[in-house]
Amino acid sequence: MTKLYQKLIKSCPSEAEIRKGLNKLSPSAEEMPHKHLLMNILNVIDLTSLNTTDNKSHIIHLTGKVNSFSGRFTNIPNVAAICVYPNFISVVKEKLTVKSVRIASVAGGFPSSQTFRSIKIAECKMAVEAGADEIDVVFPVGAFLGKDFAIVADEIREIKESIGDRHLKVIVESRVLGDYERIYYASTIAMDAGADFIKTSTGKTNISATPAAAFVMCRAISNFYAETGIKVGFKAAGGIVTSADALRYYHIVNSCLGQEWIGNTLFRIGSSRLANNILTDISGAANEYF
Repeated sequence: MTKLYQKLIKSCPSEAEIRKGLNKLSPSAEEMPHKHLLMNILNVIDLTSLNTTDNKSHIIHLTGKVNSFSGRFTNIPNVAAICVYPNFISVVKEKLTVKSVRIASVAGGFPSSQTFRSIKIAECKMAVEAGADEIDVVFPVGAFLGKDFAIVADEIREIKESIGDRHLKVIVESRVLGDYERIYYASTIAMDAGADFIKTSTGKTNISATPAAAFVMCRAISNFYAETGIKVGFKAAGGIVTSADALRYYHIVNSCLGQEWIGNTLFRIGSSRLANNILTDISGAANEYF
């Protein structure tokens, strides 16, 4: 592993630091936020559809909702991206008319990362060729737990090289890793290997994103930035359904990384249900727009 990695892993926060950091968050994290803040949170959502039952008609319908959003909600910013399986990228690319909304795709053997590296790289390249702006790949958890750290780093580096200037989000699957030290180490390896974002979870495990894991990952980002001057983004995903859920992650990012990370350039939330719940809280009436 690199000298930078060896230096950074010494800065992993202790459980006491994690508890203290989470306890220091604004008391308003448990309260209903101002509508303007909810609008900002809506604008960092990767509107996600990653279902076994997804089909062309469903993705066209979802994309159409994004296209017509500003006509329906004139004072509310749109979502940050639409995130789909690779075979639906071309559908979104053809139908999406909102230039500010990016096309994101999972790839690289999602959600387990258990396939040949050549297939992972090929799928990522194909996703970019189909029109994806951003690629979400799963960290090779098995290799990491087997302490094959060089293999993990090399794979991420090769995937990043294969997609060029498109953003690479690396999912560390924090719940599967278990302890905070592993989450910190995995985050550091991913960033050192070229990740543009690190992401909590696939959303395909029983418990996905947690505030503690997010705190550890954001601390890893902060330490990496302090050493390199490189800003890596953070994405929370999995089980984030309510405005209160989203607000917790907003406060963690703001507390650990500051206002520079709050916009959708460096902060995302992946969810399929959150957007409707935020619209409900903004309007004060049930809303199932998406």
